[in-house]
Amino acid sequence: MKQITTAITFCLIIANNFVFSQTTEEIKAKEIIEKSINATGGKELLSNIKTLYSKSSTVMDGRNVNYITKEMAPNLGSFEIEYEGRIVYRSWFDGKTGYETVNGQKKIADQEEFKDKHDRKYIMNEVAYLDSELFKVKFIKTDKDEKLNQVEATAKDGSITNLYYDTESFLLKKEEKKNPNKSSFSTILCTDYKKFGELTYCSKNIFKSENGDQVVSLIDLKYNKDIKKSDFKF
Repeated sequence: MKQITTAITFCLIIANNFVFSQTTEEIKAKEIIEKSINATGGKELLSNIKTLYSKSSTVMDGRNVNYITKEMAPNLGSFEIEYEGRIVYRSWFDGKTGYETVNGQKKIADQEEFKDKHDRKYIMNEVAYLDSELFKVKFIKTDKDEKLNQVEATAKDGSITNLYYDTESFLLKKEEKKNPNKSSFSTILCTDYKKFGELTYCSKNIFKSENGDQVVSLIDLKYNKDIKKSDFKF
């Protein structure tokens, strides 16, 4: 019996040391993400958001345009560009295949652009970051001067998103997305938040680019209403 007890104790020590060494950074990252979830409405609210509609305004090629996005759990989504009340471009994913409409013509789009859609399970990204089947997260550092906590989230396809959360409010302030497979990199800043119902959501984004920054201001946001599966059919 003593030998069995000793063996079990030894195994528990090894297991505890392994868990600690493997998940210290992950645990801290998830704590920060959970605090961000609480700051934006709570885990119950974010987990129960099954559809999301947003309409934003921006300037493209000197013209005032609107961006319209629609999402439905687990992985349906569409993006539209509206100019003078008319949809001039649309791309969408029906859960299996990605499509686009250009100059009024519907066609199957480049499926590489929709590769990450197949693994989606949630509307709200922060909830997805906590799912170890979808993302591996780790705490990187705290920038005391900028007052930001940096968390790295690596998706199943190898793409990496660096998330920068305010150390006081825990609201997301910046995203840096890298996809080694596509040699792509993008930076998005969030400069303002507003409350829509019970949900606190980023209402002003700045998309950084070598060709000039693009400011996108949120006009309208709705969740769990006015979106149907038929919105994503070809």
